[in-house]
Amino acid sequence: MTIQRMDNVGIVFDDLEAAIAFFGELGLELEGKAQVEGPWADRCVGLEGVRCDIAMMRTPDGHGRLELAKYRTPATIGATPPNPPHNTVGMHRVMFAVDDIEDVIARLRTHGAELVGELARYEDSYLLCYVRGPEGIIVGLAEQLS
Repeated sequence: MTIQRMDNVGIVFDDLEAAIAFFGELGLELEGKAQVEGPWADRCVGLEGVRCDIAMMRTPDGHGRLELAKYRTPATIGATPPNPPHNTVGMHRVMFAVDDIEDVIARLRTHGAELVGELARYEDSYLLCYVRGPEGIIVGLAEQLS
């Protein structure tokens, strides 16, 4: 049997409200918030005493979701090194298709986002860039050209 779908991508933050504001500015919609805790959560993630606040954000088309999380206990552990470069091993970016990439960059800058490199054109197909968002995560943006 194969998978049915990708359900969500989880990202851990220290400042959950800043993350919600950032992804809200990008155009994701807040589905809801909850607190996760209990023996089942401990067993699932392999930690003891889990108490975690989550916010589920969905893309406007309803097909993609991000689960943003803030661990109350145990405390979060910072990434090493902070603001790792794009070639660091492991998962560290999510890419979104956008209508107007320059407008999105400008709006995300009001939430502290900075370009990782610069806005680049791939042939006659896409404008692409990476921005560093809350707590150093990298978010990719792609605007398809006609």
